[in-house]
Amino acid sequence: MKSESAPASARTARPGDSGGGPAETVLVRRPGPGERDPVRAHRRRRGIELALALAVPAALILLWQLAADRHWIDSRIYPAPSTIAADGWQRAADGKLWPDVWATLQRVVAGYALGTAAGYLFGLVMGALRMVRAALEPLLDALYVVPKLALLPVFLNMFGLGEGPQIALVATTVFFFVWISTMAAVMGVAEGYREAGQVFGAGPWQMFRHVLLPASLPQVLVGMRVASGVAVLVIVASEQIAANDGLGHLIFDSRTLFQNDVMFVGIVCVAVLGVVFSELVRFIGRRLTPWAPRDRGRPRP
Repeated sequence: MKSESAPASARTARPGDSGGGPAETVLVRRPGPGERDPVRAHRRRRGIELALALAVPAALILLWQLAADRHWIDSRIYPAPSTIAADGWQRAADGKLWPDVWATLQRVVAGYALGTAAGYLFGLVMGALRMVRAALEPLLDALYVVPKLALLPVFLNMFGLGEGPQIALVATTVFFFVWISTMAAVMGVAEGYREAGQVFGAGPWQMFRHVLLPASLPQVLVGMRVASGVAVLVIVASEQIAANDGLGHLIFDSRTLFQNDVMFVGIVCVAVLGVVFSELVRFIGRRLTPWAPRDRGRPRP
């Protein structure tokens, strides 16, 4: 029986249709739009998602603008989005904004690179070797619960004033996020993958390279993406305390001088920097793990 000719989702067959036997109910399922044309359905879904992603912040910005124009809020404390955009454009055109953006970006990239490298190395070793994990995990767990900003005075004593304490603080924060995600990913590799490697006679190094490493990498990259956002948060907080430049210093200093429009310009720049940095890590992760499921993009055939 062809499903295309069935007018309903269920049909009762006559006794004569099956050689005089008892009546049978046949369920007929018609393919949905996503099954008939998956590419078109995906494009439509992505279009709806993109529209929602743009509509929600646009609606909030319009509401904020309306509240400032109608004096529902104090525009001296909460400047209108048009005022913030105009001030940001002017500071960018005058060259006053880019030194702070560049200073924050340098610290984030340097600290993220160091923390990611160290966290990934420790996570791999501790996830693969039980004795190493037993020796180091209690110590690292104790250090993990210490608020990272509380370590800033320690880094100031170690490295003095300058870039050292800022980079060290970001690297330490990123280290723990990457270490935990990497160790958990290696330990969580399915036993079936390990057994398959053993069946094919893989040695310790081959097991590590061809089984544990590729199987754990997608989850590791998720931890790296989370760490990228945390790195931006930490450096902004650190720059408010112990820096003479950067977006964090710009936000704190402008608030002290009651320049709230400049403060919001700094906040917007931090948000943009965090999104761009996180999406860059996501993009690199997709290229490194083409076998992993995608949370965005075209569906796999």
